[in-house]
Amino acid sequence: MGTVFLASMCRYSSGVPGRDHASGRLTRSVALLDTRRELARPAGASSKVCKNGLTSLRILGDNPESAKQIPPDNGEIMTHDEATLRAREIASRVLAPAAGPNDKAGRFSTEAVDSLGQSGLLALMLPPDLGGPGLGPRTFAAVAATLAEADASVAMVYLMHILGVATIRSARPSAAKGVTPLLQEVVAGRHLSTLAFSEPGSRSHFWAPMSRARRNGSGVCISAKKSWVTSAGYAKSYIVSSLAPDGAGPTDSTLYLVPADTPGVSVAGAWDGLGLRANASAPLALDDCRVPSSFQLTDDGAGFQVMLNVVLPLFNLGAACVALGLCRAAVAGTTAHLKSARFEHLGQSLGESLPTLRAQLASMQIDTDGLSARIDDLIEHLESPREATMLRVLESKAAAGDVAIGVTSTAMRICGGAAFSKHMSIERLFRDAHAGAVMAPTGDVLREFIGKALLGMPLF
Repeated sequence: MGTVFLASMCRYSSGVPGRDHASGRLTRSVALLDTRRELARPAGASSKVCKNGLTSLRILGDNPESAKQIPPDNGEIMTHDEATLRAREIASRVLAPAAGPNDKAGRFSTEAVDSLGQSGLLALMLPPDLGGPGLGPRTFAAVAATLAEADASVAMVYLMHILGVATIRSARPSAAKGVTPLLQEVVAGRHLSTLAFSEPGSRSHFWAPMSRARRNGSGVCISAKKSWVTSAGYAKSYIVSSLAPDGAGPTDSTLYLVPADTPGVSVAGAWDGLGLRANASAPLALDDCRVPSSFQLTDDGAGFQVMLNVVLPLFNLGAACVALGLCRAAVAGTTAHLKSARFEHLGQSLGESLPTLRAQLASMQIDTDGLSARIDDLIEHLESPREATMLRVLESKAAAGDVAIGVTSTAMRICGGAAFSKHMSIERLFRDAHAGAVMAPTGDVLREFIGKALLGMPLF
């Protein structure tokens, strides 16, 4: 159950595995990276190359032994169905009632994070040797879409946490002792993590940090300005990228685990976005932060591979699932409006009276089901990789963003004044859907990668 990701397709003339040295181009025939070995290995076990961390941390493929693992607080087994049921219960009880007020106030939902922790969902993909259920992308996708249907801001907080935990889980052997207690806190439901990759200078090219770590006697010092850091000020740890001290190029990065209470870490501004207003995606400043070697997650210069092999596939899958949740909510809200809003003088509902609106609703459903099928196809590719798997990873977020914007835009038109005047949640869904288009990697960047891949050109 390995998978194909960007790093497996990048071919560098410097001799990085996979380059077609004769042409310096990206070849269509790619080597599969066995992520299962990378992610399923015990924390800190030796791994020469950061292959696709997803299977080796058991992120690819739901663990068939999950029934023997986590008995959560109620003694039930954390299976795919149980995880989805818990997500649905949290979405109904905690997220849905507060989504509108939190969006209006730009308020981060600590209640949602607490509920996710208590349910065991924060540790969804951690393996049994750490006390996790060892569930995989199929369950992750179902949970993310369920949360997003009620509140996309919380779903994005959850997505970035899962990415942070997966990155910590893929840490190099020398970091195992330092990160294991933190992962145990995740299993206990007491630790929220997130990523801090993007920087103003490199904008949507999240893989190219401008900051550079400086060596000191006990590790490194990092000064950086990070942007779009989800859960800023609420996460208990940040996965920070920085150029390696001796890095020669923009992809020679290293990843570090930086606890939120590290001296020099601060939220550098308020978050007041158009959409996803309740996920605290604020700028983060690191001012001469000291990071010990035990919290250096990758070898010097190896952060780039982890970004592409571990982070990008899960992020694109998760972002597509957030878009799917938004689409499903838009279809449900629009359907309810067409049934309840009436032409009193005609004695008919809008849905009964206007066939054009019924046709537009049908198009919304068709596009939503199409996105669901695309996500199912991506999951199957991750579980059983083939030559086109890398393209599926790239395509998923680009396509999902377009579908979400299209479906929620149609919902705004159908629901008319009721949506425009904010009497419904449709306008929140519309705003949240637009966030995906500007979230790195943007749709334009992904299309550039896809075009280059099809033409056999280097991606970077």
